Amino acid sequence: MKGKDLIRRLCQMLITLLGVTFLTFGLTYLAPGDPVEMILETGDTMVSQETIEKTRHELGLDRPFHEQYLHWLSGLLHGDMGMSYSAKMPVAEKLEQNLLGTLLLAGTATLMMLVVSVPCGVIAALYRNRWPDYLIRGVSFLGVSMPSFWVGLLLLFVFGLKLGLFPISGGEVTLEGLILPSATLAILLSSKYTRQVRIAVLEEFSQDYVIGAKARGLSMQRILWRHVLPNAFLPLITLFGLALGWLLGGVAIVEIVFGWPGIGRLAVRAIEMRDYPLLEGFVLWTAIFYMVVNFLVDLSYVYLDPRLKKGERP
Repeated sequence: MKGKDLIRRLCQMLITLLGVTFLTFGLTYLAPGDPVEMILETGDTMVSQETIEKTRHELGLDRPFHEQYLHWLSGLLHGDMGMSYSAKMPVAEKLEQNLLGTLLLAGTATLMMLVVSVPCGVIAALYRNRWPDYLIRGVSFLGVSMPSFWVGLLLLFVFGLKLGLFPISGGEVTLEGLILPSATLAILLSSKYTRQVRIAVLEEFSQDYVIGAKARGLSMQRILWRHVLPNAFLPLITLFGLALGWLLGGVAIVEIVFGWPGIGRLAVRAIEMRDYPLLEGFVLWTAIFYMVVNFLVDLSYVYLDPRLKKGERP
């Protein structure tokens, strides 16, 4: 990637981030409910209107929209995302506490997905319209059709409650508690990726260079490993980047089902508590994750595709 292209891409990312901050802050500003009342009126406690107005003034929620937005944006430029209403601590610090859980969950689920989907997709392509292909396609269709929360509850019931192999209550980052939520996400991702790998490999098998390689007497194993797979994986990198960005953004439903301490579960809690600074910080982090992953995907294309190295169009 040339210097001019890199600068243009970074400028696009900054403009996108600015738009994300404005939309996020605007939507939370227009959201129904009063965060001050959610903070003060816990349980059956009744708080006077004077106390509510005083707290609203201390939090700056009585200012006009543009003043609140510019104040928050100014804090972001200095690395300050504000204070969490519910946690009574800086938003960045609260997100960092839950980031490790999401990173572990995303990394483990991605590894499981690659181990399953790549071999299954290749086998389905090699045995096209035969029983291994039908079996893999049927299982992958079943995996895509099942909601992730239902799969998670099923795994908890079988392996946690009935067999007692894994804990059924979360709250802490442990190896035992990591397996089931990762497997839940891996089932969904593997089902999607297996079908994509199969399609990509079949498209490469229909190319002229494969026919020519067969005519020269090359073995199918050599054609597959030396030519087909490197070319087939190029379009899959984009899908892999989107899946990774989705995972790093926090998979809230799975984290809630298993009680896993991740940023997705934290975001749902922020919505319930009207903790707008925490919610805004989560959306901003998610946007940054997606943009960084997409940037790395585009950068990898430059180094993996020889045509892009030479400045040619693919």
